[in-house]
Amino acid sequence: MAKNKKLTIGISLRVVENTSYNEKRDALSQDWSVFFEKLGVNPLLIPNTMENVLSFLEDMQVQGLILSGGDNIGDSQDRDKTEQKIINYSFEKKIPLIGICRGMQVINTFFGGTIETLENSKHVGHPHFVSLNKNVAGFLHSDELQVNSFHNNIIKQKNLGKNLEPFATANDNTIEGFYHTELPVFGVMWHPERTPNDGNEQIIRKIFYEKGNF
Repeated sequence: MAKNKKLTIGISLRVVENTSYNEKRDALSQDWSVFFEKLGVNPLLIPNTMENVLSFLEDMQVQGLILSGGDNIGDSQDRDKTEQKIINYSFEKKIPLIGICRGMQVINTFFGGTIETLENSKHVGHPHFVSLNKNVAGFLHSDELQVNSFHNNIIKQKNLGKNLEPFATANDNTIEGFYHTELPVFGVMWHPERTPNDGNEQIIRKIFYEKGNF
């Protein structure tokens, strides 16, 4: 690949309903376009109603994939099916995949893990620090990272799917970031696109340009 050629990264979309027009729409926060530009990558938006998602991704020659946040698993059958196909494509092609918030939960359940839901909102709207494993701390030159939080679904060690290991943990021992021990698959419970700081950019670059080393 030419040194200055941008990566093409595919990203899944949430489904929103517009009652004024009686229609469903695929959507993505504008924060992502700003973040992608900072990363120097070309985004590819993946519709939720395509018959052949795998052929589409192959034609577009994506080099990395993101399962975006927003909504809960089960809110949209079309989205759930599309994201399962995206995961399978990443395995087949051995290209990096990262799940963001809901996307991390999707990956965890794909590997047989479970999700717990808090009855309170202590994880919603409360920026906090996460502790990082030695590999991530090594390239960030810090053993912690401040992250945002917009979720009340959590993952604990006992909830982790097969071959998933944490690299970022909150002070209540909930897992905020994990990686797969055999595949270039990752997940974070925070939204890096909403806080595009140097730490978040370095983590995403590490995943897509080096397939991680977590």
